Amino acid sequence: MVKKPRSPVSARRPLENQRRARVSFAEALSSANNRAHEQANRKGGSRSKRYVWVADAADLEENAEPSEWPKRLVRWSLATLLLPLCWVTTWTFLSRFSQATVHQDFWKSTEFWYFATGALVMIGWFWSGLLQTFFLYLYVLGHELTHAVFVKLYRGKVSEFHVSAEGGYITTNKTNLVIALSPYFVPFWSVVAALFYVVLRFSAGLSPEWDRLLYATMGVTWTFHMVWTLWMIPRDQPDLKENGTYLSLVIIFFANILVLVGLFCLAEKSPLQNIRDFGMEWLRHAATWSDMALRWGNHLLLELRAAGRF
Repeated sequence: MVKKPRSPVSARRPLENQRRARVSFAEALSSANNRAHEQANRKGGSRSKRYVWVADAADLEENAEPSEWPKRLVRWSLATLLLPLCWVTTWTFLSRFSQATVHQDFWKSTEFWYFATGALVMIGWFWSGLLQTFFLYLYVLGHELTHAVFVKLYRGKVSEFHVSAEGGYITTNKTNLVIALSPYFVPFWSVVAALFYVVLRFSAGLSPEWDRLLYATMGVTWTFHMVWTLWMIPRDQPDLKENGTYLSLVIIFFANILVLVGLFCLAEKSPLQNIRDFGMEWLRHAATWSDMALRWGNHLLLELRAAGRF
């Protein structure tokens, strides 16, 4: 979130210093968020603008002005218009996946099982709490690197970059909706793993059997991205507040569905052919649901007229 300098942070009640046998994952994450927020705001007085990974979301609500309502209305309208696209895309994906699973035995394929194994390993590891500090640092690093990459893509400048197990932030002169939300739909470590494997495959001349390692790695990294995203979203992320929570959540959902569609198409033998087939089926489903919506709307209008309300 890009924040302008503001008055010093008000005094906070000190946290209780309790000795416990084991700190839960939620407590460790919450404590890291608070420390990162305090650290960023202590330095915030000397900066013109700052994107902070974690901040007090209540500040955005308290500073809301009546003039913000037109902007909020536009965001709500845009999010509502995107909902049909989310529905059709999700329906098409589930339809294609079920067809491939039932009729084409996709669930028996090497790609599916290695990807699924990697995903299950990461889910189990995540919920076990093992190496939670390492996972926290890795997530923060990927989160901030994604912000930084998109700032560069939009020709912005990153003047400071900080990452630790206690949180992270970047200082930048540019922000927009894509920059703010990019870590929530771009599986950074999946992209890194894929690029590294492509370079290694062609430079070392690895055989196609090594592709199984890529499938497993993509399962681990993509699931890492998803479980952390789902974990972080309910915790009042200022990235979402900055552009409206409703619009941000719709865009995050839609973008993640598109990423999942891309992974599914790439797992098939003819990725480009599958992408084209998916697009054609998407158009068919869009036409079908549009026709159903029009019929339902006309039927409702006739019922209301018959009831004498119009």
